[in-house]
Amino acid sequence: MSGPDPEPTPTATTTGGAAALAQATPGFPAPDPHTPQDALSARMAFLAEADRLKTVLRASLLSDGSRRENSGEHSWHVALYALVLADHAGPEVDIDRVIRMLLIHDLVEIDAGDHPIHGHNHDAAAQELAERAAATRLFGMLPPAQGAALRALWDEFEAAETPSAQFAKSLDRVQPVVQNLVVDGGPWERFGVTWDKLAQRVGRPIARGAPALWDWVAPRVRAWFDRNG
Repeated sequence: MSGPDPEPTPTATTTGGAAALAQATPGFPAPDPHTPQDALSARMAFLAEADRLKTVLRASLLSDGSRRENSGEHSWHVALYALVLADHAGPEVDIDRVIRMLLIHDLVEIDAGDHPIHGHNHDAAAQELAERAAATRLFGMLPPAQGAALRALWDEFEAAETPSAQFAKSLDRVQPVVQNLVVDGGPWERFGVTWDKLAQRVGRPIARGAPALWDWVAPRVRAWFDRNG
């Protein structure tokens, strides 16, 4: 079983991103996303800022156990889950919409950080406020129509009320469970995770959006906890 690993990075590093792009292109004014002629520059600044998500570390390990996964890698991986597992979505799920949701769902962690679902002293209300402020800042970097569309997509994911959002949530929850199985538990021991806690916190949203995925993963996870106490 893997030993303890450091606490997740609270926010992205302060280097890189849109600020670094501005420093690398002296003499060019900061883009105004509300000005049509600055739309391309605003999009480029947003994309540079989005790169900072790669510096936010999660509790989960890579499948080879060599290091912790970052949130950019997680976002790519769950989007790939959606593409590959599309046959397990309900008839009302729009897979293209799910993929778009998953690509942007964790961008707010650039400002708000990643907080493991099994972590201790987690203030959900404070985290929600921080994430909403981050969404306002980040999507506000884009031209208004595009920024509003992505913000609406992020809000839909967070609310988890539509079939597409529920399927996206289930993939977001099942991916770290599979990662932890592959590395023989990963951070489960450090966070004091039990089968009952996992079934309550993670199993319900997986089963809600993708029952077949929970039917597949649940007996494998239960067997792991039976073996490891």
